[in-house]
Amino acid sequence: MTITLLLAFIALVGQAQVQSTTALLGSWSGKLNAGVMALTLVMHLEQADGYVVVTFDSPDQNAKGISAYKEYLSDDSIAVKMEMIGATYRARLKEGKLDGTFSQNGFSFPLILTRGVPEVKRPQRPQPPYPYMTEEVSFRNEADSVTLAGTLTYPVGYDRSAKRKPPVVIMITGSGPQNRDEELMNHAPFHVIADYLARQGIASLRYDDRATGASVGGDFKNATSEDFMRDASAGLDFLRGKKAFSKVGCIGHSEGGLIAFMLAARGKTDFIVSLAGPAVKGDTLLAAQNNRIMQLMGQPAIMTTETMRKTVDAQNDVWLTWFINYDPTENIRKSRCPVFALNGDHDCQVLSSQNLPVFKRLLKPSGKNLFKEYPSLNHLFQHCTTGLVAEYGQIEETISPEVLSDIAQWINGLK
Repeated sequence: MTITLLLAFIALVGQAQVQSTTALLGSWSGKLNAGVMALTLVMHLEQADGYVVVTFDSPDQNAKGISAYKEYLSDDSIAVKMEMIGATYRARLKEGKLDGTFSQNGFSFPLILTRGVPEVKRPQRPQPPYPYMTEEVSFRNEADSVTLAGTLTYPVGYDRSAKRKPPVVIMITGSGPQNRDEELMNHAPFHVIADYLARQGIASLRYDDRATGASVGGDFKNATSEDFMRDASAGLDFLRGKKAFSKVGCIGHSEGGLIAFMLAARGKTDFIVSLAGPAVKGDTLLAAQNNRIMQLMGQPAIMTTETMRKTVDAQNDVWLTWFINYDPTENIRKSRCPVFALNGDHDCQVLSSQNLPVFKRLLKPSGKNLFKEYPSLNHLFQHCTTGLVAEYGQIEETISPEVLSDIAQWINGLK
């Protein structure tokens, strides 16, 4: 997952209670409008071993199969409780719809559910047959005993015997365990990028994070960006070892952008595309992130770096503790390869106004470097309204076509 403070709704956890029958069997869905946020909620009532089990999905937050404690269930009414977050949903069937109220922490919101599951449209997701060749590959980080599994995508018209070799990029995901497509809320941004680059003459390698998907070995829970950097470094060595490509570069999203500069400072990559990569110390970035989200939600922006550090210390999280103490500026300053750093001005997780100027200031002046801020784009580079995380799953666009075009043009323009 990308760097963010998770919303409370994702923690809808409880104990499922059962009942033998009800006319409400099936799936019900609707929008929970809570101020600037509108979250899709899906309630499932399923028959299991002669009983009815109630579960919830929050697709906008990538949460599925959440159990709910049933207080009451009949043919026309339901009441469920999520004790861990102090939330309830009570509704009665009216004209074919469940007309009810969702309550949490003293706040109540109307929530009307209709039968069925909302269709998720992702028009940019690539569909086979593809006009290019792909290869399932694996490479090894020997230092950490990790085997990474991924997909190597060759460009359209690739000819192994041709003298002119295409450039290739390795894609490095954002924070949290991610698969090779960086799949989030039914979006697959790395798959979309790989497909577009292949059609523009650029090869790519995307891989499952350690201990995720088909990748095996390594301890993700106690790993930091330095560990993930060694995984990506092994991928770069793998690509160079194939002797099938010209320039070998990195595309890093969020934490992946931070890792790309760690690699560049060590002379490991020929170029970097930094998709909303951090350029300031972790505690500073997270404090600004929290304040921007609070502002968008109509709440006071009062988070300081000191308060953020106390909050993180209380969580006893290895990655988060490392992150708030990491300052990327020295590695950015040491980077000598061409850099394309891009941000959306509606990104509330890695603020463009805070980070993009730092890249401009720290990187050695070069005609090959490019810095660009895109209007109305969020942390995933989708066109958006607020930039809040809750919008990600509601937006059909996976990544701005302009961003895709700019990335390909910049890489192909490197000599």
